[in-house]
Amino acid sequence: MDRYSNMLAAIKRPAAMERFTRLYGRREGALTTQLTRYTALVKAHQEAFHEEKAPLYLISAPGRTEIIGNHTDHNRGLVLAAAVNLDCLACVSPRSDSRVVLFSQGYPAVEIDVNELEARKEEEGTSAALVRGVARGMQDRGFRLGGFNAVVTSDVIGGSGLSSSAAYEVMVCAVFDALYNGFTVDSTARAQIAQYAENAYFGKPSGLMDQMACSTGGLVAIDFKDEPAVTPLSFSFQEAGYSLVVVNTGGSHDNLTAEYAAIRTEMEAVAGFFGKRVLRQVRPEQMMQSLPELRDQVGERAILRAMHFYQENARVKKMVCAIRENDMDTVLQCMIDSGESSWKLLQNIYPAGTEQPMALALELAKLKLTDGGAWRVHGGGFAGTTLNVVPNDLTDDFVQRMESVFGKKSCFVLDVRPEGAAIVLTSED
Repeated sequence: MDRYSNMLAAIKRPAAMERFTRLYGRREGALTTQLTRYTALVKAHQEAFHEEKAPLYLISAPGRTEIIGNHTDHNRGLVLAAAVNLDCLACVSPRSDSRVVLFSQGYPAVEIDVNELEARKEEEGTSAALVRGVARGMQDRGFRLGGFNAVVTSDVIGGSGLSSSAAYEVMVCAVFDALYNGFTVDSTARAQIAQYAENAYFGKPSGLMDQMACSTGGLVAIDFKDEPAVTPLSFSFQEAGYSLVVVNTGGSHDNLTAEYAAIRTEMEAVAGFFGKRVLRQVRPEQMMQSLPELRDQVGERAILRAMHFYQENARVKKMVCAIRENDMDTVLQCMIDSGESSWKLLQNIYPAGTEQPMALALELAKLKLTDGGAWRVHGGGFAGTTLNVVPNDLTDDFVQRMESVFGKKSCFVLDVRPEGAAIVLTSED
């Protein structure tokens, strides 16, 4: 049998079924969806490259959701995040030269040479920049590089708030690692390489939370005080009786850059009052004791946002303890309190103007989940997505209600994926 026949056969074996169930969950239709998706991807690689000798790899990196810890990472705070069972998936084969040829469905083809890794201004904002940046990040850390042929598909929809770019970066890093380094790059280094590509080559000054969650997998508490300290937590919302439902409210992110930037700037202005760079370096009691002078210098909103930072860090710690004790009532209350703090103190629900889709989505969730559940802003805020924890028996009704307001396919029903970047199958299996 040739490479493609081997891979197509491997996809249908019981071991692959178990692997798919682990990565994508047990919801009705999930297994059939992945069988169809994987088969189509292998056939797309065959059509594009007609590989006869080199082995084939199926490599996956998940999207992520922020469970709690809204706008804390950039001031070295605490975050609770999770990989989810949507992913960026590649069928790849190594090449004998230094060229990377990558076809990603819905995007222009990427072709780069890994011997030419200087950042290019004209590539900013493109997939090519991410591939070149990841390659450079790996080279700078002493990892080996080589060319590859790849076809990529992703159900981490861009603009969904589930970090499609981080999933893509982590997937590319995992490809270089699997083909040329024996899959030995640890999850933190992989996340840092992905962040470097996004910051230095793509041109987006992201924090590290997205890449860490995508790279590590599972539910993780991350402390950004110094080097990111990751604490894995064993937990499934689905097994606890709940679904994670992300609602895309359809609000536009256009012209919101200044509003996002102001959150970090104002938090750092409070820290600067005390001669520090970030809020994590300032004790909350220091701030409270200096409120009159601080108010004159930085204003009330900056103080309120700093209060959110300190309270949110405390909530992350409380929620980690609740998860370990299987205290679901406290888990849900922490998430609700996080959302209320984002709304009242952080103030990242209402953008300038009259459009307020996130506020509407949050209030609808609150009305719908009176008998149990949670709702909060998801990610940056102002526009975009909300995160809801919905009892399993109410999930279909909740989705129907939300999609009647925000449109078909505006809801993503998810669970925590236990693995980050992964080699799912090879043609040798």
